[in-house]
Amino acid sequence: MFNKLKQYGDEFKTFAMRGNVIDMAVGIIIGAAFGKIVDSLVNDVIMPPLGWLMGRVDFSQLFIVLPLNGKFEHFDSLDAAQAAGAVTINYGAFINTIISFILVAFAVFLLIKGINKLQADKKKSDAAEEAATPTTKECPHCFSTIDIRAKRCPNCTSEI
Repeated sequence: MFNKLKQYGDEFKTFAMRGNVIDMAVGIIIGAAFGKIVDSLVNDVIMPPLGWLMGRVDFSQLFIVLPLNGKFEHFDSLDAAQAAGAVTINYGAFINTIISFILVAFAVFLLIKGINKLQADKKKSDAAEEAATPTTKECPHCFSTIDIRAKRCPNCTSEI
């Protein structure tokens, strides 16, 4: 039993120390931090001026109270409604989340676009370098064109 656990532990250690798993872990951590930055950007920078332009609306406080027992109740704030136990639809928070998603998606789009451009530039430079490298040479004896790797001319059979 103990040997089996040790074997599983060794296999997991080998799996966890592979480069792809570590890269993925770093990506997840960076992604979580980036998500917090985007949330702050939306909630603290973008939405306040947008709400101000729309008549001093605080999007995070936009909600609808669902009626209980056929009665509609009015609450001045989302906190008051939630403290009273009212069932609310928080569409303002949903709007903030949609804007956060759009910003993250746009940032990922720009990142992928940049990576694709770098890869395309690298492929172009590799192709240009490959094209610049000669693939043929001239036989010094019969002056015919032969492959650069040839050690003997196929036309005059001279050693090169």
